[in-house]
Amino acid sequence: MVLDPVSQRPHASLGRVLDDLGTTLLELVHGNVDRTGVIGGITIHDPLEEPVLPQHALVLGIGLHEQAEVVRLLHDLGRHEATGLVLRAPVALSRELAAAAEESGVALLGLTPGASWAQLAAMLRSLLAEDDVGDAGRETLGGMPSGDLFALANAIAALLDAPVTIEDRNWRVLAFSGGQDEADASRVATILGRQVPERYSRVLTELGVFRTLYRNDRPLYIEPVTETLDSFTMPRVAVAVRAGDEILGSIWAAVSAPLSEERTVALCDAAKLVALHMLRIRAGADVARRLRTDLLSTALEGGAGARDALHRLGLADQPVVVLAMATPDSTGAEATAVTERQRLADGLAMHLNAVHSRCAAALLGDVVYGLIPVSREDEAERRVVRIATDFLDRVGDRTRAVIGIGPRAQDAADLVAARASADRALRVLRSRKDGVRRVARLVDVHVEALVLELRDLVAARGDGPTGTVARLLAYDAEHGSALVGTLRAWLDAFGDVVGAASSMGVHPNTFRYRLRRLAEVGDIDLADPEARFAAMLQLRVVAPA
Repeated sequence: MVLDPVSQRPHASLGRVLDDLGTTLLELVHGNVDRTGVIGGITIHDPLEEPVLPQHALVLGIGLHEQAEVVRLLHDLGRHEATGLVLRAPVALSRELAAAAEESGVALLGLTPGASWAQLAAMLRSLLAEDDVGDAGRETLGGMPSGDLFALANAIAALLDAPVTIEDRNWRVLAFSGGQDEADASRVATILGRQVPERYSRVLTELGVFRTLYRNDRPLYIEPVTETLDSFTMPRVAVAVRAGDEILGSIWAAVSAPLSEERTVALCDAAKLVALHMLRIRAGADVARRLRTDLLSTALEGGAGARDALHRLGLADQPVVVLAMATPDSTGAEATAVTERQRLADGLAMHLNAVHSRCAAALLGDVVYGLIPVSREDEAERRVVRIATDFLDRVGDRTRAVIGIGPRAQDAADLVAARASADRALRVLRSRKDGVRRVARLVDVHVEALVLELRDLVAARGDGPTGTVARLLAYDAEHGSALVGTLRAWLDAFGDVVGAASSMGVHPNTFRYRLRRLAEVGDIDLADPEARFAAMLQLRVVAPA
């Protein structure tokens, strides 16, 4: 483990990752783990996209099989100063592949068969504690780095001389110690799935194990259940993790015999320490969310603190694209709306984090803003449009959310203008009633944005309709006619009488009569392009329907 010289906060190195996750999940195929240093983030390789890598990235090479492709990728990663590349095991280490790994300085690792990439990514990000944004203070609990359940699991395993898992109330594995290969097949299945398999939890529930465990303060010794679970061959010792009357989870050790009294006391003490760390993680999630919101707000507002905020978010010195997400204007209950917006913010943050480990998202007012690091290519905005569209497709139609995309900001100084562009595009989407378009850049809806801003100007000045439109409005109000609607339909149909008549549900001859009548009442020459433009502008800006 490496200490940041400024914060003294522990950061995970590749060696630490292999100590905690190998040999259950990862094996070192080739490379020197001591040479790679601190891991800067987790990235999934996409052969169709230009790589946007954090410094010292650990890259997951999903679906990579061809040796020539792996060799090319290793050279690319070497130029980006990546830390390591993970491939699906078994990895055939040819002379060419070993030479490429050696030349690039990128460690080559193998993911054990049976383990999913999603599980590996989740465990790596948990281990690297990437969500502790801006945490600059040194904090320990019981001599262990605060919230570092993997380090705690290894410490408990050393005390008990047995492989250990720390699980929550839903039997999800939060952390595990090394040496899991020394346990039985059921433990390996639990680690690979990061969840106690349903067949095991069902049997233990039927035997009353969980009920007894959660009712006692002392560790519970559990004999193997070989008659129903042939892979459960080693005894277990488990103890509940409590915070007062609340059950937070449990610690499980695969042992060869019941614990001595000394080790029993040590496990009870460890459970109290684990409870403190789990509470710290729960509290830290809320603190991290508030801190991320403050940093994102500071960055988007610009000024002297913007660059420092971007640095603490891990987004300094690289281009970013700003996106703004909200739901269309509605009159629903405010409490429900706030909950929905926060749910959307959390969902977007998770989605963006899967795209790039250094994305940031937070709810500011009623808008969720996101910052996505991009390359310096011209297609950056279009790529973010695809990311946003994919997110809304996953969310579905129930939320009716829309997303505005700003232009690429090269540095902190460009963020204010980029946010303004995203906001302008978002406003257009929120004002639309048809819901056909859900994602847009400003260049896609620029004219509509200008019309909305002209309406704001007219409203601020208190201007009302004048000239032709004013005369037609007055005539309609007095006679109950539809001359304004007739003019609007004719202009929208670009002078097509048949189409305009159809849109109003009248006969073309009736429409022609109304058209002649409105020209007389409004005193307008419909053949004059300037007169038509003036009427159209007033109908769109001064007297919108």
